[in-house]
Amino acid sequence: MSFILHPLKEINCKIVYCGPGLSGKTTNIQYIFNNTSPESRGKLISISPEASQALFFDFLPIFPGVLNGYRLKFHLYTVPGNIFYEESRKLILKGVDGIVFVADSQVERMDANIETLEDVKRDLKGYDIDMGHIPLVFQYNKRDLPNIMDVEEMETLLNAYGTSSYEAVAVEGIGVFETLKDITRKVIGEIKKIL
Repeated sequence: MSFILHPLKEINCKIVYCGPGLSGKTTNIQYIFNNTSPESRGKLISISPEASQALFFDFLPIFPGVLNGYRLKFHLYTVPGNIFYEESRKLILKGVDGIVFVADSQVERMDANIETLEDVKRDLKGYDIDMGHIPLVFQYNKRDLPNIMDVEEMETLLNAYGTSSYEAVAVEGIGVFETLKDITRKVIGEIKKIL
């Protein structure tokens, strides 16, 4: 749920990038940070182990403009895909306004995609959030690698919600901003209903 500060005329929104470990969540956040003007973003905070996998979260406030006189502030997070960090994932998902599910397109990673999606659904349910009733975008990442699954098959296996999805190569920025624009548009659509 968006946090509205009426005296400051500011709306804070939380978008969480979910997906299995090494699917490209952190790569998305880093690409957005590196390709957004300093005036439009805050500081990138990243807590990562030696293997460069997001351990807890990345946080990147993005200031996309004004809505009905309120300044919009989007906070982008990633959650750890590793099962060992389930409690961290639950904590980061608290108060979420929109989800980007970053799936690894490699055939051998499909089980990890499905398992992580089920974990996210369960975690959201703990907050009385139905994944089908929250702004959601799927990103099918690593489309440049060999042995990838057809998008149509990924849609069948993962996107039971019929929501929008994007093919991506996050390390090259392909599909990164398209995904971000879509999820922010959907979150703004929900905010408009309450303003």
